[in-house]
Amino acid sequence: MWRSRLPDGGAGVTTERARDLAPLAVTRRPVVRLLATLAVVPPVRLAVARYAVPSDCPDRTGCDACGAPIGLDRPLPALGPAARCPGCRARVGAPPAVAEVALLVAVAVLMLAGGPLGVRLALAWWLACAVPMALVDAAAHRLPDRLTWPAAGGTGALLGVAALAGPGPAPWLRAVAAGLALAAGFATTTLLLGRRGFGLGDAKLALGAGALLGWHGWPVLVAGLVLAVTLAALAGLALLALRRLRWSSHLPFGPFLILGTAATLVLV
Repeated sequence: MWRSRLPDGGAGVTTERARDLAPLAVTRRPVVRLLATLAVVPPVRLAVARYAVPSDCPDRTGCDACGAPIGLDRPLPALGPAARCPGCRARVGAPPAVAEVALLVAVAVLMLAGGPLGVRLALAWWLACAVPMALVDAAAHRLPDRLTWPAAGGTGALLGVAALAGPGPAPWLRAVAAGLALAAGFATTTLLLGRRGFGLGDAKLALGAGALLGWHGWPVLVAGLVLAVTLAALAGLALLALRRLRWSSHLPFGPFLILGTAATLVLV
């Protein structure tokens, strides 16, 4: 018997049927998440391939070796896990499987992070932008405006929707203030210290990261910043020990700010 008649004449699912459907729904969730992650891979790889160039060079539109165009109309194999040009088989953008692993980590962060639905949607948007930003910064030491501004704007807007749907304006106002304060601090180091300070791209990245951290409180913002700086320091020391870096070298901070923010939000 699939359905039972309710007292008011409506149809309802039997207790036995509901019990049978529950494991099926739970089983489908990881599959849906995996498919959603795979759907995001080509746009993320396209962003990395396009923007991972020196700041004084135009955005990449094709293969560096043969000039074959790169786009979402023909994503494979250039924008897939193989990351190879369809014409000459040269590597395109991020190394094979790196973007895919980074996206899986982002999905894990989203699953482990707490908070209401609106806040998690804001985190999902920020992570979708943060993955290509981290890969571009690691490869080319730049954080392009076409990624940083949408990340900050979308995060702030979604946090605003979350505030309207639940706790009111107080956490959103704190989030905006935290993002602006962190960005202003980074920008100040650029103006005062030049290349020895944080870059303006880091300041724009800090708008969204600071807002997500500040939503949960000022101590969370401080904890996220301390964790990011600690991770950068440890990585710098390791690279110095391995002679992969000099004291005068510039270490991109964007990936560490992203890692520190994500880890802090998981631990909140």
